[in-house]
Amino acid sequence: MANAHILVVDDEVPILTALQKTLTLEGYSVDVAGGVKVAGERLARRSYDVALFDVALPDGDGVSLLKSLRDSGNEMPVIMMSGHATVDAAVRATRLGALDFLEKPISTDRLLLVLANTLRMVQAEAETRELRKATGRFGDLVGSSKAMQMLREQIARAARATASVLLLGERGTGKELVARAIHDASPRAKGPLEKLNCAAVPPELIESELFGHEAGAFTGATKQRRGKFERATGGTLFLDEVGDMPLAMQAKLLRVLQEHEFERVGGNELIKIDVRVVAATNRDLVEACKTGAFRPDLYDRLNVVPLVIPPLRSRRDDIPELAAHFLQLAARTNDRPNARITEAAIGALGAHSWPGNVRELRNIIERLVILSPDDTIDAVDVSACLGGGTAASACGLFRPGVPFRLLSEEAERTILQEALAHYGGQMAATARALDLERSHFYKKCKALGLRGADKGDEPAD
Repeated sequence: MANAHILVVDDEVPILTALQKTLTLEGYSVDVAGGVKVAGERLARRSYDVALFDVALPDGDGVSLLKSLRDSGNEMPVIMMSGHATVDAAVRATRLGALDFLEKPISTDRLLLVLANTLRMVQAEAETRELRKATGRFGDLVGSSKAMQMLREQIARAARATASVLLLGERGTGKELVARAIHDASPRAKGPLEKLNCAAVPPELIESELFGHEAGAFTGATKQRRGKFERATGGTLFLDEVGDMPLAMQAKLLRVLQEHEFERVGGNELIKIDVRVVAATNRDLVEACKTGAFRPDLYDRLNVVPLVIPPLRSRRDDIPELAAHFLQLAARTNDRPNARITEAAIGALGAHSWPGNVRELRNIIERLVILSPDDTIDAVDVSACLGGGTAASACGLFRPGVPFRLLSEEAERTILQEALAHYGGQMAATARALDLERSHFYKKCKALGLRGADKGDEPAD
């Protein structure tokens, strides 16, 4: 805080002149006052980051001036100065909140060190207040664990910046909620938040989704259409599953991030944009860069501010709070106002491995609310819902007496169902995400009785 505003109050003109010159050369903005009355006038006109008060003044004393400040609610940091300070004056000043006492003649090195430390403390306190103010807005990010507290602080810091943010984490950890929190806590909060799931859009359409198109640009383009970037100008664009973006599209995205301009598909007009990009992926992009599946230069551009979203298994302390939150939501939307969950049931939830993270927990809670025969959800209900006959089961899949073949089919069906749900029923996108050949994926879904939204696009045998 080299540009901090400082008030120096002393009745000795040579000292005032010397201190003002020294502090001005250090880059501070300095006002001076020769007594209590003038100091009061200065303080009434503006606020200061820190003040230096001499103890002995011609129309009063610095300790009384400090007391009047505190009585009026002014918590400005104050450093006392004196050439003949008594122990009593030092004690009184300290009790009133004076941060330090400088003896005259004042050492320049000591003065600058005390000021620097004081201003660092002021800045840290201001940042803490902003963090608390910002984190209070993240109501959708449920959880009080240390991992979540740290995440909220990281979100608040990231929100104040303008650089791209890359959200890393397993599926179901809440990356979209974090993107929303970053947008809502940022200076762009009044602007739009546009979203695009890169894995759910066919490769041939993703360019149009991002940049829009002109009428006649391709078959079916009957009128001009604005893309996500254009609609997000002044706000934030959330690119989910960016690791699934085709390589050709990665190059075009990189150019837009560098130049802040683009052309619609089929157009030749350069469109300027002001958009902040928040991207998310559950893929290992470092490995993808090594294998050539993702551009290293695009990774560097997106990874300016990386945030890792913790999996649910690493913040199990949040499960009771999350379960209560989701129970309330599910009870309200499914007309089960008296639904409640026992401590034993919470314990059973805590023993699960949660491969699907928070999303899986929410789905399980809603399923329990809907399917439970009465309003009380107990550990037995949780165990049955998770598919396990015993609480000791590591992930709720093993059931005594059931052949391995049937257990395997159930596990595959669950994985494919959750993956299809995640990608909105888009089978092609789900196959890519699972790294399966499309023909093999379609056959597997057919054998398990699963269908997707684009089932009519099945490849021929």
